[in-house]
Parts: sequence; C-alpha cells; structure tokens
Amino acid sequence: MSTGVVPDAAPPRGFLGRSRTFTGVSPLGVGTAWLWLSVIVLLPLAAIAVQSFGGGWSGLWGAITERNAIDALLITVGVSLVVAVINVVFGTLIAWVLVRDDFPGKGFVNAIIDLPFALPTIVASLVLLSLYGPNSPINIQLNATKPALVIALTFVTLPFVVRQVQPVLLELDKDVEEAAAVLGASNRVTFTKVVLPALLPAILTGAGLAFTRAIGEFGSVVLIGGNVPGDTQVASQYIQQQIEIDEPINAAAVSVALLFIAFVALFVLRVVGRRQSVREEEDR
Repeated sequence: MSTGVVPDAAPPRGFLGRSRTFTGVSPLGVGTAWLWLSVIVLLPLAAIAVQSFGGGWSGLWGAITERNAIDALLITVGVSLVVAVINVVFGTLIAWVLVRDDFPGKGFVNAIIDLPFALPTIVASLVLLSLYGPNSPINIQLNATKPALVIALTFVTLPFVVRQVQPVLLELDKDVEEAAAVLGASNRVTFTKVVLPALLPAILTGAGLAFTRAIGEFGSVVLIGGNVPGDTQVASQYIQQQIEIDEPINAAAVSVALLFIAFVALFVLRVVGRRQSVREEEDR
C-alpha cells in the first residue's frame, strides 16, 4: 500500500552509470592544484628566501638595516598606508554612488574603474609625469615628491576597494536600512550602525589588497617618483638599484622584508574581517 511518501530521487547518472554530482575533489585534482601553486608561488618565494640568506643571518640583517634600505622601506610603507586610507574613503564612496545612484554616464564610469588593471603601469607613470611634471599643462609640478608617489599608487590601486565593496552593496538588504529610518535613525546613524558593519570585511579586504599592491609597485612610480634615495625612492626601486650594482643578496633581503610586511598586513586584515563577519552573523 502506498504511504504517500515519495522516496528521494537518485542522483543523476552519467556515462557508465557514474554519478554526475560532484561532492569533492579527487586526489589528482588536489595534487595538481598543489603542484601548480608550488611552481608559480612557493618555489619562487623559496628561491628568493634562500638567496637572501647568502650571507647568513648577519648578512640578511645587515642588508635590511642598511640606511638606504630602511629609508626605502619606511617610505614605501608610509606612502602605502596613506594610499590605502585614501582608497578606503573614496573607493567606498565610488562604490556607493555606482550602486545606489543613477546618473548619465554611469556605465562609462563603471567601466573606467578597471582601467588601472588594464593599463601598463609605466604608461600611468608617463601620463602622470606629463600632467604633473616640469612642463605641467595645469602648472602643478609634483614629480620627485611624496605627493607624486601617493597619486601614482592611488591610481593603480583604486579598483581594489571599489570592486570589493560593490557586490556587498548590491546584496545588502535595504529593508534593514528602511526599518532604521522608520525608527527615526538619521542617515549618518543608519550608515555607521547598519551599513558600515556589513561593508567592513569587504573594505578591509580591499584596503589590504591596495596596501600590498602599493608596497610592491614599480612601474607607476618609476618616472613620476624621481627615485631620490631617502626621499622618494621606494623599495622596488631600491631593489632594482641593488641588482644594477651587482648586490643580489641585498636585493633579495629587501624583497623578503616586503613579502613579510605584505603577509602580516593581509593576515591581520583577514583576522579582523573574519571576526567582524562572525559578529555580524551573531547579531542576526
């Protein structure tokens, strides 16, 4: 006698009766992924780390603490932090405008956001030098100054925060914002108490990506920056200088220092973003 209960349908069968439902990754797939990751990422990192220890621990420490190396690292980190903060503010604002507002040319603006990804960075440096160089058409000369570094690095890192925040804004439930407005919350309170906490993980991820891209950038600053030791010379230019004077160990040591800084920055931001996401889930 039928009980009225329909048994669960069997998963669809493919060729030779095998299930077409993917429930995991085969050992071959995992091995291929690890092999590719090792060849593209891990082996080069290991090679540069080994080279940096060519003079032992004392040689590594001496190369990193050399006066010009310290200046280059401090300038790089300082300028990159400024660039990350600028991108957090204006990147979030641009993402908000692109998602929440309609205006003529919106599609064009949305398209050019990705232009720094497609444009060779040396071209960006040349364009900025033409605009802010000795023959500036707007009579603003910034080449070989720290503001020039900030402008160049902000240009190439602009898309990171925008593209991280945009999809979160698109999926954000507007009912919560409307409920806050009905309860009498001002726009500022609604944004800081409702919208911003939901956007914070994406903002932090974008800031981390912008910061790590900025500390390793070379092409966009090579012309506009001036490469003045102790003033506008960034770490990537210092590394190139060490290669040119046949000091590969010094170059490798500073490269390892940059890798360490990038890793720590991404790790800290990921931990903070994860805690924020967990807090958001608990609040719901």
